[in-house]
Amino acid sequence: MTDVDMGPSRFYTSFDRGHNWQGPYRLTIDDLGIAARTDYVVNGPQDCFLFLTAGKTNKQEGRPFCARTTDGGKSWKFVSWIMPEIEKGFSIMPATVRLPNGNLLTALRVHDGDKRWVDCYVSEDNGLTWKFLSKPGVDTGSGNPADMIVLKDGRVCITYGVRKAPFGMRARLSSDNGVTWGDEIILRNDGGGGDLGYPQTVQRPDGKVVTIYYFNDHQDQERYIAATIWQP
Repeated sequence: MTDVDMGPSRFYTSFDRGHNWQGPYRLTIDDLGIAARTDYVVNGPQDCFLFLTAGKTNKQEGRPFCARTTDGGKSWKFVSWIMPEIEKGFSIMPATVRLPNGNLLTALRVHDGDKRWVDCYVSEDNGLTWKFLSKPGVDTGSGNPADMIVLKDGRVCITYGVRKAPFGMRARLSSDNGVTWGDEIILRNDGGGGDLGYPQTVQRPDGKVVTIYYFNDHQDQERYIAATIWQP
C-alpha cells in the first residue's frame, strides 16, 4: 500500500476464546489511514495498547505508532509515534512485548533506500515516548517483519524471515532486554526463494519454542504454512 488512506482497518471481539465473534468494528484514530497488524499488549480488563502503521505526510507508507483503549475497545486514542518518518522508505509492522522490567520493546520492519532490516525501539514511560535501542535483524533481504516473545527465563526471543540467499528463517536471543543480541540462529536456510516469513512464535510448557511462518521450497511452487520447533 502506498496511499495515505491505507485501510480502513477493522477488528473483531470474542468473549468465548474465539468460538464466536462480534464485529467488524472500524478502527478510527485521529483520522489516520491505518494499516493494522495483530500487535497488542494487554494492560488490564479494559486497557490495551495497539501498535499500528499509518501513512506518512508524503502519502506513502508508513510510520508506526502506539494507540490505547481504556474502555475495552469502545474507543481508541493516539498515544505516540514510535520513530520519525523515513523520507525514502518506511517503517512498518511493529511487534511488541512488555519486558520484565516493565518497559515496552517493539521490533520494526525498516526499509530505507535500498536497505532492509529490523530495528528495536524501547519505551521507558509506558508508550509515551520511544528511543532507538538496537538492530537485531541486520539484513533481511527484501524485507520481513519480526515477531518477539519474552521467554520463561526472561530472555527476549526475536524471529524473522530472510529474503536473500540462503533464504530462510532466523532467530536471535537477548539477555539484556534487547540492548544486545546473540549470534543469529538459523532455524532453516532451505527456502526456494524470498517469498517467505511473517513468523509468529510461542513457547511451549516444556520450554521449547514453536515458530510458525509461510514458506516455499521452490519459487515457482505454491507457498505453505510451516513450523519449526527448537530449543532456545
